[in-house]
Amino acid sequence: MRSRKRRLLVIGLPALGLGLTLAGGWTAYRGLSVRDHLEATRTALLRLSAGDPASLGEGLADAQWHAAEARRLTGGLDWSLIAHAPVVGDGATTVRGLAEAAAELTDVLAGVHRAGAPFITGNAPSLGNLRRLLAGIDAAAPVLDDAASRLATVRSSLAETPASTGLDVLDGARGTALREVDRLRGWLGDAATAAALLPPMLGHDGPRRYFLAFQTNAEARGTGGLVGAFGILKAGRGRLAIERLSPNNDLPESSHPAADNGQEFRSRYGPGATSTLSVSNLSPHFPYAATTWTGLWERQTGQRLDGAIATDPIGLAYLLELIGPVRLPGGETVTAGNVVDLTERAAYARYQDPGERKRFLIQIAGAVSEALIRSRPEPARLLPVLSRLVGERRIQIWSRWDAEEQRLATAPVGGVLPEQPGPFAGLVINNSAGSKLDYYLERSVTYNLGGCGSGGLRSTRVRIRLANDVPQGRLPTYVTDRLDSPERPHTVGSNLLWVSLYAGVGTRVSAARLDGHPTGIITEVERSHPVYSTLLEFAPRQSRTLEFDLLEPSSAAAPVVPVQPLVRPQHTQIIQDRQGCAP
Repeated sequence: MRSRKRRLLVIGLPALGLGLTLAGGWTAYRGLSVRDHLEATRTALLRLSAGDPASLGEGLADAQWHAAEARRLTGGLDWSLIAHAPVVGDGATTVRGLAEAAAELTDVLAGVHRAGAPFITGNAPSLGNLRRLLAGIDAAAPVLDDAASRLATVRSSLAETPASTGLDVLDGARGTALREVDRLRGWLGDAATAAALLPPMLGHDGPRRYFLAFQTNAEARGTGGLVGAFGILKAGRGRLAIERLSPNNDLPESSHPAADNGQEFRSRYGPGATSTLSVSNLSPHFPYAATTWTGLWERQTGQRLDGAIATDPIGLAYLLELIGPVRLPGGETVTAGNVVDLTERAAYARYQDPGERKRFLIQIAGAVSEALIRSRPEPARLLPVLSRLVGERRIQIWSRWDAEEQRLATAPVGGVLPEQPGPFAGLVINNSAGSKLDYYLERSVTYNLGGCGSGGLRSTRVRIRLANDVPQGRLPTYVTDRLDSPERPHTVGSNLLWVSLYAGVGTRVSAARLDGHPTGIITEVERSHPVYSTLLEFAPRQSRTLEFDLLEPSSAAAPVVPVQPLVRPQHTQIIQDRQGCAP
């Protein structure tokens, strides 16, 4: 978090200092003083990244004082006169806006520090001391809300300053500052959401119980991967505990649907998606899977749960970055560097018996979970790791309580497929072979948005490239076996994928091609999005390309390209017409 705070101002400040000359001969003492104070602010913020939590307050106070001086020097009548002068006026106005933004930002950060917000200031207790931790988070919630609101005002004021001053270095500083204000506002907004939700969701007001799903991305599902193991997370009376860690076959199929996700869902996914754990998360909309999981648990045990949480081996790797290596009962060490390979590849080769392999995976999940509960992560490392964990959807959360779910649904951690209109291209893969070969799946998406056309529509093209990068050599039969048609012979290492493109609301497809040739697709609808799907067979080391020509409603909104949390990262490219497109 300290490094992120540092970036917010540090990136723009050197350029800002150089830009204070503005134009013809403006090298007056006042301008140089502003430059010096902003350079001093930059230096103070740089020191924060190298200091310990105890010195954080001193460094912020130093940065705050220098930024305030820069604002004072640019806030007087003499600077206002220059801001209204020809030639140099726009530059002076932008410099004043940047000085004001620096002062407001350092005030916001200092206020968060004074409030003692856990995970930011270095005062956070371990997760084992849950009661004290939740009390601190609860107290920090209004401070974080206020900080996010103030940054929205900062952003609005800075955006009103001239963007073209005649000095590229100054214009660049302004653009960088706007982007970084947006970034920090997003982090503080997410922190405010977490501070509002964590106390009640972790038992501050009474005990809570959650379905905890561990997804295996080696067999792709809409929310990430097949649920390979699960447990029950209990929170209350100042403690966290994980109970009933079990393999997926310990939650049997229900004779009746465990959830009702509507007719569109039933038409697309069939009745098994709400009665069988193995196909319960075909949809990318996490609340659909979560309501099915909790419903299946209630059918089996009669116990009502308060929500559901899902993570995966990549999520465990991120958590291990925070808590350090974990030793298993047999002496083996699990680290951030080996946990993904260990759980998604090596375990299949090591254990021929699926039961033994599942027990090993449960052992790893339990050891990491218990170590996390006892841990006390360094605040400087916590926020960047949590940002990746949430941003990549390596953790997804659903709450049965309406007020909590409404707030979760607005954040990435809610895993919601949004229904709002706007440019959208979401690739979703579901494994249809029953293999574990998606560990080797490579994905790329190119979203090319054209200019505005007639009738309020514009032409766009989405190009999807998928590659079955399975290595040469022998793999365990459990990894390569095809369950879709076991009576037919298949090339070892071949795969079958159900590939879906979720397009923007109101979009129509005009053509679809597979490897350059016209192809048929299935068109369905999910949560207002048209969905274009096809089954694709992949030979070992084969790549295939799907292209969709689309007519989508004209919109000035930023294009959204969500990424399904699989093992290998998706390569995404967005290309927009330079003239843009207004509604």
